[in-house]
Amino acid sequence: MKISKWTWPLEKGFTLAEVLVASAVMLIVVLGTLAIYMRSHRIAVDQQRIAELQHDVRTAMFFISRDVRSAGVGLVPEIAGYFLEGYDAFSPGEEAADSIKLIGNFDDPLALKIRDYQGGSGGGAATAFLYDYELWNAPYECPEYYENRVVLIMSTTCPGCFAFRFIPRNGMHGCPQQGGASHFNMQPGQSDLNPPGGLIDTGCGSDCWDDAIVTFGQIKQYWLDTTGHPGDYSNIPSLDSNHGYLGIPYTLYLTTIDDQGQVVHYAIAQNIENIQFQYNGDFNNDGVLDGFLDWDITWTIQPTDDDATRQSKLDRISAISQVRIWVLGRTEEKVMGVSGSPPNNIYLYRRPPLANSPGATEDDMHRRVLLDSAVTIRNLVLNLYNLGTR
Repeated sequence: MKISKWTWPLEKGFTLAEVLVASAVMLIVVLGTLAIYMRSHRIAVDQQRIAELQHDVRTAMFFISRDVRSAGVGLVPEIAGYFLEGYDAFSPGEEAADSIKLIGNFDDPLALKIRDYQGGSGGGAATAFLYDYELWNAPYECPEYYENRVVLIMSTTCPGCFAFRFIPRNGMHGCPQQGGASHFNMQPGQSDLNPPGGLIDTGCGSDCWDDAIVTFGQIKQYWLDTTGHPGDYSNIPSLDSNHGYLGIPYTLYLTTIDDQGQVVHYAIAQNIENIQFQYNGDFNNDGVLDGFLDWDITWTIQPTDDDATRQSKLDRISAISQVRIWVLGRTEEKVMGVSGSPPNNIYLYRRPPLANSPGATEDDMHRRVLLDSAVTIRNLVLNLYNLGTR
């Protein structure tokens, strides 16, 4: 009998060389995929930052252009020249960012007329008696609508005299349902935020306020904090956290007066690197706009100006009909998804020159977004808005 041999199958596998080659190929694929992912992630992060920056720049331009367009609305023609004041190179640093201060009855239409003004000397408490039926003709709830609010009192007889005063609770009297003489009381003190041209009632006699107009005027100043240090902005009052100041560099602020008569700072947008303004008007009265110019310090009304100098400045400011606005934003962090060197003739990664603000000479790899707009001041002394009648 034959005994067959048991035969084991031959064992199969990978050689060491095959394993090393396969591992190298797999490592290349993984590293390539990881590199693509990392680059895609950097690009996504950059795009998100740029999108946020575009939003900040557009928000800043929206608010500034809106208020510039409405500068002077509701002001009587006699004080039209006080609707605007510019500041060239207001913020320290290489950017030399500008600032602009505006005044107008931006929100609620109102025009009450004072018959007799008593007290108020040097900012003391005062009482203003209105003409008959002034409160009857105004389409607002009385006294609730008027109390705990700041009012702008504009003289119609004394050029350059108007004051911001606060009507406290229980300060309005003579409403239609109450009867009696229509009048309101004002607390001592004046606005901490100086209006354009320094228009506070220093030196204005009490007779200047007879026949004065009462409205809800507002002061608005746009300025850029480039340093985050309040001591660099001595002309801006109440720079602390209680009044809305953040202390973060490259934050654009709107500084104004709230309904309680206090200075408040609203952070409009962050990552704003520069703002610039230029002004256009028919300054020589030849019927043709003269072109955009930077604000000249000689245009600014000073408390020491005599009547002739003040009037000359008022005439020049009154001629301003357009404001050109630049808003430049910069990403907080350097962009990560850029390879190679950008061309020297573009300003995506360096600060560009704007108006009289010089540009940077080297790229810093922070991405920029720039908006440029020319705004026509269309509502100057628009009295129809401010009649306060039904």
